[in-house]
Amino acid sequence: MLSVTVVQAASGLDPAGNRARLRELVPSGSDLVVLPEAFARDFGEAGSAVGPYAEPLDGAFASELSAVAAERRTTAVAGMFETSDDPARPFNTVVVRGVAEASYRKIHLYDSFGYRESDALRAGSLEPSLVDLGPFRVGLMTCYDLRFPELARLLVDRGAEVLVVPAAWVAGPRKVEHWRTLVLARAIENTVFVVAAAQPGPRYSGHSMVVDPFGDVLAEAGEDAATLSATLDRAVLEQARATNPSLANRRIPPPPL
Repeated sequence: MLSVTVVQAASGLDPAGNRARLRELVPSGSDLVVLPEAFARDFGEAGSAVGPYAEPLDGAFASELSAVAAERRTTAVAGMFETSDDPARPFNTVVVRGVAEASYRKIHLYDSFGYRESDALRAGSLEPSLVDLGPFRVGLMTCYDLRFPELARLLVDRGAEVLVVPAAWVAGPRKVEHWRTLVLARAIENTVFVVAAAQPGPRYSGHSMVVDPFGDVLAEAGEDAATLSATLDRAVLEQARATNPSLANRRIPPPPL
């Protein structure tokens, strides 16, 4: 069993204020707490620079997340902008701190729906990021990554049984429908749990979700700020993979000569 808390909360433009809210938002009594993408500091107006707000992985935000997670005896996940060798284009990074530790630099930048995330941010390497937490192996994704099933499958091929997806899914026509469909699809096609933490409306779409390997929704928020709780049961994972052994039944063509 793995107890999970998903925090659907909006980040602001003041990094110090966002850091201070970690103690308010990260609870005790949960094995895993997931906050949204860019929680250390919001993106700001479309097209604005985020380089001045980037921090190293041992900087103020990640250090405070680590301290709060240790105090609450949990593992906490949240998004930040991480310094790169190009001061104008940092990484969009998810940090995992507490009982387990990892980091993941977003691979797929949001150059879509009229946005150009790659103008302000740098993509991470193609190496997937996983971390072991309790009885599960957890794979990390970020927001727009959800639209690329290849990444989810690569994580699953490396042992992921839970996909954690912090997001700031921009609101707009069809966006909630896309979000819900994709979260459910990644869970069903890979027979994994998906824990997806989004920023709330009105700027973002909300609808944070926890979905099990059958595609059953264990918890879902609406548009407004919310906190969700769910328990991930390994027996459900095993039952889903026995009932729907699609991973074992794959027939993969050989690569072209």
